[in-house]
Amino acid sequence: MLKFSNLLKSCVIIMSGGLLAFLVFCCFDLVRDNSVSLPGNRVQQEVRPPAISSEVRFAGEKMPIEYFDVWESLDRELSSNTFFHSNLLLYLKRAARWFPVIEPILQEYGVPDDMKYLALIESNLLNLVSPAGAAGFWQFLSSTGREYGLEVNAEVDERYHPEKATEAACRYLLKAYEKFGTWTGAAASYNMGMAGYERQVNLQKTSSYYDLWLNEETGRYIYRIVAVKLIMSDPERFGFIVEDRDLYSPLPGEWVEVTGSVGNWTDFSQERGMSLKMLKILNPWIRGEQLRNAGNKTYKVRIADPESRIMNLPKTGQPLRD
Repeated sequence: MLKFSNLLKSCVIIMSGGLLAFLVFCCFDLVRDNSVSLPGNRVQQEVRPPAISSEVRFAGEKMPIEYFDVWESLDRELSSNTFFHSNLLLYLKRAARWFPVIEPILQEYGVPDDMKYLALIESNLLNLVSPAGAAGFWQFLSSTGREYGLEVNAEVDERYHPEKATEAACRYLLKAYEKFGTWTGAAASYNMGMAGYERQVNLQKTSSYYDLWLNEETGRYIYRIVAVKLIMSDPERFGFIVEDRDLYSPLPGEWVEVTGSVGNWTDFSQERGMSLKMLKILNPWIRGEQLRNAGNKTYKVRIADPESRIMNLPKTGQPLRD
């Protein structure tokens, strides 16, 4: 009887194992079969390429979108930027803070408003430093920055000064426009350098950016600018829903003049109720620990009340977003 019981148990175990193996095989076979959809097996998304208008302009100049190579180049950048969601969201947020600073300066100098997107793709509107040493929103090399009127040294680096660097960029772009005759060419030379761009224009015997065979970075440059412009000019069309409360506010504070030397920027900050960190956030062009100011220049420094750092957040227990 005991032997029969053990035999029965063994049979049950074997049959159970076989049944389990059969079920696993069937489920695997169903998943492999594309004609059968299991719950949760399908990614719930709908991806469509962004549409391109039959007329696209940059800085008031018509882009020859009817050329297949031009259309495909713009399509590449428009697709890349449309689906790089985190990057575009940050573009929109930072632009709310910095475009109102850049736009009136462009207007004052007579430079097209579209050039603000050039600064955006150069630096993401961050005070970055490139491997080549270009710095600030407009990515000036130290030598080029000095050439266009910026002070660049260990204590003061105006490449990081949003207003002054924008003015220097305007001076560059105006000179490039005078040389090449189009804003498209001026913008391309901003990436490649005037001498390098002029060399290609002369070598290839054409002044049209869209007919030049250029290095990959410069060859994509104008299309990147235009793609970002198209998305940011109508973000909802491209699926970006950003409310006012999502955007970064203008920096707080007021300007004070500094005409002499500053022995220690930390002391300067604390005497005005600020931390050195806040002073540097508001004035990224201040690079050293002190300001000797041997030339007895007058500098405008932004200072802010400590209370201006505080945001109006929801009350405790309430979500940041609905």
